[in-house]
Amino acid sequence: MKSAIKSIPIIGPIAGGVVRLFKRSRFDGSTDYWEQRYAAGGNSGAGSYNRLAQFKADVLNGFVASHGIEFVIEFGSGDGSQLDLARYPSYVGVDVSRTAIEATRKRFAYDRSKQFLHISEVPADLKADLSLSLDVIYHLVVDPTFEAYMNALFAAASRFVVIYSSDKDERPRAPHVRHRRFTDWIAKHQPDFALKERVANAYPFDERDPDNTSFADFYIVERQ
Repeated sequence: MKSAIKSIPIIGPIAGGVVRLFKRSRFDGSTDYWEQRYAAGGNSGAGSYNRLAQFKADVLNGFVASHGIEFVIEFGSGDGSQLDLARYPSYVGVDVSRTAIEATRKRFAYDRSKQFLHISEVPADLKADLSLSLDVIYHLVVDPTFEAYMNALFAAASRFVVIYSSDKDERPRAPHVRHRRFTDWIAKHQPDFALKERVANAYPFDERDPDNTSFADFYIVERQ
C-alpha cells in the first residue's frame, strides 16, 4: 500500500464535510484548543508517553501483524510520540492542528512509509485497511464535530476501525472533555460494522495517578 500513500494529492476534499464542521467549532469544538496547545509547545497528553504509550503500541502492533494490515490511517495523529512505537507498513496521520502536522512531517521526514495531512488535505476516497482513533473521541465536545469525525473515521476503513477511548455518557469538569457512549452511535449509524473485541486497559484509571492510568479501552470494530 505504499503506492497508495504516494498517490495522495496534496489538496483534496474530505468525506462528510469534516473540514467545514471543524472550522466552525472553536474552543468548545476542540480545533482551536489543540492548535493553541501545540503552538504553545504542548504535547498530545500523558497517554502518548511512558507505560500507557507502550500498552497501546503492544496492542496495535500485535493487531496489525496478526491481521495482515498493510495501510493504517489515523484521525488525530497529534505530536507523533505514540507513532514512535508503532510498526505499521504504511501510515497516514491526519490532524486538525497545522502546527502538529508541520512538526510530525519534520519529525518523520526520513521515513517514506509515513505521510501527514491536515484535515483539509484528505481525499474523500482514501481507504485504509485500518482506520484508527486514539484518545480523540472524548475530546469532541460538540455534537456536529463528533458526528463528522465518526463518519470520516468509518468512511476511511475498508476492514477495521480501532478506537481507544472511554465509552460512557458523562461530562467531567474539564471543558475540553466529554465522554460519549460511541458504541451506541456505531450500532445506529454504521450497520455494516460490528464490535469484534474490547481490550481492557492494562492500567485502568486511578485519580491518584492520572498520568499513568487511563479511562480508555480498545474497541476493535470490523466491517461485516
